[in-house]
Amino acid sequence: MRNLPMFLPRLMLNQRMPNRQIQNRRTRLRPLPDKRLRPAEGARFGLALAAIGLVELTAGANFRAAVVAAATLVSYVLAYTPLKRRTSLATIVGAVPGALPPVIGWAAATNTLSLHGWILFAIVFVWQMPHFLAIGWMFRDDYANAGIPLLPVIEPDGRSTGRQALIYAAALVPVSLAPVMLGMAGPWYLAGALVLGGLMLTVAARFADQRTMPAARAMFFGSILYLPLLWVLLILDRARAF
Repeated sequence: MRNLPMFLPRLMLNQRMPNRQIQNRRTRLRPLPDKRLRPAEGARFGLALAAIGLVELTAGANFRAAVVAAATLVSYVLAYTPLKRRTSLATIVGAVPGALPPVIGWAAATNTLSLHGWILFAIVFVWQMPHFLAIGWMFRDDYANAGIPLLPVIEPDGRSTGRQALIYAAALVPVSLAPVMLGMAGPWYLAGALVLGGLMLTVAARFADQRTMPAARAMFFGSILYLPLLWVLLILDRARAF
């Protein structure tokens, strides 16, 4: 919950692209694109939430957590948000702030930025790629109309999209096993992570082969199930150790 005050301003400040988002079915009903809120009001509210969140994290957790949260906000708003109009590589750039919340949580809980927290970062970073490639494929016409050059837009045959989704899904298997190597989890997590990784790899392979809307939806919903189930496995396995 301590991440929430920093998550909300990212959403608010990211919406300061109403001329683009109003053309996108997925985002057109957000407050700014829908003109229920003026850009200046959204900016002030987002900045106020960011300031409150940083103060709350510093006072309620520690300074390290606040620094990572600030880096998350700055990289999202000043790097990812403008880049997504210009290059398909913005998806990779955006995966960095998207994967930093576990590091914020780790820093808040342990007052360290140890390798353990960065392993959680790596899992979320790699996981995001098939997840967002699925979204990009499902909404590629909307993104094209909005002038956002996602990979499914600039290479409409989907071969590169499918190949990258499969590569990242394959990479997710060994990355998800890193907590076992660091002693963060045991055999139950290992078994579950292998099963989940195999399922994720299966839906990604199907999408890479077929490149259809049903295959993209399967990869999207598979990714939505994958991450929370993996965290539950990690928590339960950790609890067993005690």
